[in-house]
Amino acid sequence: MPGPAILYATARTLAGGRRAGLMAALGIALGGYIHVLAAAAGLSALFHAVPTVYALLKLAGAAYLVWLGWGMIRSKATAGTPQLAPQSPARAFRQSVLVELLNPKTALFFVAFLPQFADPAASFPVWLQLLILGTVVNLMFAAADLVAVFAASSLARRLGKSTRAVAWMNRAGGALLMGLGLRLAADRA
Repeated sequence: MPGPAILYATARTLAGGRRAGLMAALGIALGGYIHVLAAAAGLSALFHAVPTVYALLKLAGAAYLVWLGWGMIRSKATAGTPQLAPQSPARAFRQSVLVELLNPKTALFFVAFLPQFADPAASFPVWLQLLILGTVVNLMFAAADLVAVFAASSLARRLGKSTRAVAWMNRAGGALLMGLGLRLAADRA
């Protein structure tokens, strides 16, 4: 199942068009790089040491996704102009950064997965190895987000002339985010 980031970029695209989706993908990438920097600095290890911090971040992220999804479901549909809500590109960007920062699985991924590929005996320090590996991985994640944005944009363009289809896209995107938020809250990992 896709994670919060790619579903958020898709939902944002369906509700607000390609530009909104691209801003969401850009914000998600920035949030990912913040996680990379935190992992390289060792800050994400806090989740392993203090599980309560992980649980609180997970619940905050889940609540935020449910809130965003509810906003999409409540939004009004107008043919040709699907909208989550009147929103500037800067706001879409900020919300997507927050979606990614509140995704504890991203932090755990970078702190648990990347160190397996770092070599303490290498000529580069471990933090630099983690930074390089994290940058490459985050670029791949960003590419996947962009593929989702362009696919959703194509679908939205085809269906965007119908008020009924736009309302359906808003509800579907909102339901995806709410479902993902509820799943994240219920997940024991």
